[in-house]
Amino acid sequence: MFTGLIQGLGTMRPHGADRFILSLKDGRTTDTWMDLALGDSVAINGVCLTVEEITSDGFIATASPETLQRTTLGKQVQTASYVNVESSLRVGSKLGGHFVTGHVDGVGCFVEMITTEKSWEMFFAAPPSLLRHWQENIERYLLPKGSVAVDGISLTIAEYNSKEHWFKVAVIPHTYSQTNLSYLKSGDWVNIEGDILGKYVARLLGQSSNSYPTDQDINPIFLSKHGYI
Repeated sequence: MFTGLIQGLGTMRPHGADRFILSLKDGRTTDTWMDLALGDSVAINGVCLTVEEITSDGFIATASPETLQRTTLGKQVQTASYVNVESSLRVGSKLGGHFVTGHVDGVGCFVEMITTEKSWEMFFAAPPSLLRHWQENIERYLLPKGSVAVDGISLTIAEYNSKEHWFKVAVIPHTYSQTNLSYLKSGDWVNIEGDILGKYVARLLGQSSNSYPTDQDINPIFLSKHGYI
């Protein structure tokens, strides 16, 4: 479990078909990484990976076939030059972002950024080649003021357009400077994880990945069945 509050940046390179070498941008000099141990869970661009070997400046991890299929790790796509790194949440630690599992739902594409007086407005959209996957696995968890993890970063959705399949987030200076958002270029792909609370609500309401309640479905009987009356 993670919070979406990034603790550092790093670089990642392939080490075989399904293994990756992560090097921390500033080495392993901070207190956060000094006690890194085998078996630890670490989120890399929002992907939960297990430390298998420790190196002088990072670690080596293996990605499962499911992870390679759902995330940017297994795709030959354009991404930011640095990856976001976060260690797992410890009991008693502050929860400043939102609950992030590290189980990515799919990928999105960075579209553009608008600089405002106090923040950056950043737009992310469905890659045209993966529109159906976006609709089935990502889109139903997107809503204004809801939480979303983009490359592992806890962000709040400021605006969402279901017809054109994009959403906008407002990024404060601290987040912009401490994460890989400042390195993104138009067309870069990112990992997206919807809010886990939304997933449980959808599950409890009995929604499948391609089934949504319509206006006709939501009636007094439906509301009573689910505890609203």
